[in-house]
Amino acid sequence: MKEYQFIKYEGCGNDYIYIDCFGFEPPDAEKSRIAVKLSDRHFGVGGDGVVFVCKSDKADGFMRMFNADGSEGKMCGNAIRCVGKYLYEKRGVKKEQIAVETLSGVKTLKLFVRNGLVEAARVDMGAPVLSPEKIPALFTGEKVVNEKVLLDKERRITLVSMGNPHCVIFTDKVKDMDIETPGKIIENNSLFPDRVNVEFAEVLSPEKAVMRVWERGSGETLACGTGACATAVAMVLNGLAEKGKDITIELRGGKLVINYDETVYMTGPATEVFTGSVKL
Repeated sequence: MKEYQFIKYEGCGNDYIYIDCFGFEPPDAEKSRIAVKLSDRHFGVGGDGVVFVCKSDKADGFMRMFNADGSEGKMCGNAIRCVGKYLYEKRGVKKEQIAVETLSGVKTLKLFVRNGLVEAARVDMGAPVLSPEKIPALFTGEKVVNEKVLLDKERRITLVSMGNPHCVIFTDKVKDMDIETPGKIIENNSLFPDRVNVEFAEVLSPEKAVMRVWERGSGETLACGTGACATAVAMVLNGLAEKGKDITIELRGGKLVINYDETVYMTGPATEVFTGSVKL
């Protein structure tokens, strides 16, 4: 058995367990096992997954994110803000602009620091991917915007990748709806070869929307940074919001501010919850 030191962080309630791998990095199969074990909210630490903060030869650190079911995600908007906080506060990367490598590329973060602590971060999430082939999704054409599709039932969907695939569905009364039943069905639909994250969003104005998310590999979570970005992009694509304007996405765990022009910027909090150690 090996003892692992960890820190639990959350961003808008999207909580992950962070393990420093600068000195020792377990193999990927072990990372997957650790994620399943520690994410369990009854028999583990509890979280939406585990983030391994590793060395990078391209950036200040390399984020490897594993979901609660052990599958690996390429990118997580809420987690990457917490990685920036970790690098600044614990790893001595005392810069207010930090670069973090992910499986979907290197992302740049602007940190908001007060009294030596990172309270929030603005992440350059890059340009959204709209091509179905690259999302991936089994559709033709250059993009899928407000397309009528039979899923759990007939739905109008907009597809966006922010390093991971998202299916955005605009609806009413999102706070009261059951998203588990349709979320499971849509996540695993054969139209999405790598499965898909599902966002149910209610647009309140061109500057604001309420969103709930069904994350592949984790189920409903309190927040999803890439999902909030995908929702804001989908609002613009559907003529529900303007490019270059701030859009506040209200999630169950808090609010994120998204700005989509040619690239997507996401601003939100990063909070340390507790530290600990575990033998596995």
